[in-house]
Amino acid sequence: MARLRPQPRRTSSDEALVRSLYEEHGKALLAYVTRITGDRALAEDVLQETLIRAWRHAETLTESAGSIRGWLFTVARNVMTDKMRAKAVRPAEVAESPATVPVERDHADRVVDSMVALEALEHLSEEHRSVLVEIYFQGRSVAETAEHLGIPAGTVKSRSHNALKNLRELLVGRSTVLKGVA
Repeated sequence: MARLRPQPRRTSSDEALVRSLYEEHGKALLAYVTRITGDRALAEDVLQETLIRAWRHAETLTESAGSIRGWLFTVARNVMTDKMRAKAVRPAEVAESPATVPVERDHADRVVDSMVALEALEHLSEEHRSVLVEIYFQGRSVAETAEHLGIPAGTVKSRSHNALKNLRELLVGRSTVLKGVA
C-alpha cells in the first residue's frame, strides 16, 4: 500500500503565483484545450488540474528553468491525454429515458390486453379476422395464408392492412371512451 507524503504547507506567495499564472495564461490555456477537445466543461477541468499541478510544483516554476507558458501547455496536454484515455476505457454512458427503460408489466395487464384485443377482433368482419388470425396467431406467411384461405396473396395483404387499420380505430376509440370514464 502506497503511503501518502505530507505536502509542505503552501504559503500565500505560492497562491499568489498560481493566481498570477491564471490571470496571465488562463484564457490561452482554456482556449487551447477547448479547441482541441471541443468540450468547454472538460477544458475547464483540464485548466484546473493544470493549475493545481503548477501549485504543487511552484518552487520549480521559474523563468530561468524555461518558459512557464510552455510548461503549462505541456502539462495541460498531458492532463488532456490522461482524461481522454480514462474516458476511452470506460463504457459509454447512456442516459435512461422512459422510452429505453423496460416497463415491468404484471400478469393482470397482459390478461386485460388480451381481452381487449379479442373483443376488438370480434368487431371485425369474418374476412378481416380470419386473415389476422392466420398471420398473427398461427404465424403463417402471406403466401401460406393465401393458400390456406384459398385467396390471392394480394387479397391477404389488403385485408391485413384494412383489418389492422380498423383494429387501430377500434382501440383508439375504446381508449378515448375509457379516459372519459376515469
